[in-house]
Parts: sequence; structure tokens; C-alpha cells
Amino acid sequence: MFIGSHTCKLDDKGRVPFPAAFRATAASSDGQVRLVVQRESSKYLMVMTKAEGDQEVNFYKETLDLYDDEQRQLFDHLLENMEATDLDSAGRIQLPKRFVEQAGIGKDVVFVGMGSKVKLWDKATYDKSTMSDDEAAALRRKYLRRKEK
Repeated sequence: MFIGSHTCKLDDKGRVPFPAAFRATAASSDGQVRLVVQRESSKYLMVMTKAEGDQEVNFYKETLDLYDDEQRQLFDHLLENMEATDLDSAGRIQLPKRFVEQAGIGKDVVFVGMGSKVKLWDKATYDKSTMSDDEAAALRRKYLRRKEK
């Protein structure tokens, strides 16, 4: 499971170190780290294992009627906004230039573990979008009250 957050630097060639804490989680049975980068939002990118990316594509294929124009466009949008990448010898992933531009990602990036996936944010955008500890505590009180037995 991907958990925690890690700040890294994007280099001029669009490569960013994939946090060491996430590498073991992402490794396949042969030890390779095969990833998929997805532009899911105009604010962040999603990074997932190739297996998770395959599951996402299969879910769309199984759920959508690909003979319906609107649903086919949604499926096409998914595929157009996914790219496979592997770790290089220095443990970096290559981010597609158009994804970086469309998500407004600068030099400082934050990887945030989301369980089975990782969100990749521009640090300034991430800092503005996260809730404070007090806001999180209020929401825990609101939604996570334990039921009395």
C-alpha cells in the first residue's frame, strides 16, 4: 500500500525520483518497477503500478458500452491520458511533458500515497489544497464516530 508523502525535484528532462519508500510496493514479482502515469485531473497526475493501470483499463472496458459514442469517448480519454514508464537506473520516472504542463507541475513535486495509487502534485498547488490538522480532526469527529454497542 502506498502511504505517506515525499517531496522531490523534477529535472529539466522531465524525470523525477520515485520515492524509495514506494519502490518496494510497486515492484512486481520479478523485482521490476513498471508504472503507469495518468493525467486524471488538471491539478495532479496519478501514478500506479502497471497491474493497477491494467485493472483500470479493464474496468472501463467491462463497464462502458464501447459502441456508444459518448462512452467510447470516455474510454478514449482514459487511454490518451495514460503512459507507461519504468524506473531508470537512477530510480527516476519520466513524466510526459504534456502531462507536466497540463497539470501545472513545476520543479518541486510531492508524491502522496493513496493506497493503491500515488498522486503527484506540484508542491505549491498541493500546499494550497491540503486540509489543516484541525479541519481533519473536525471531519473525523463528523464522519468517523464509533457506534456504541
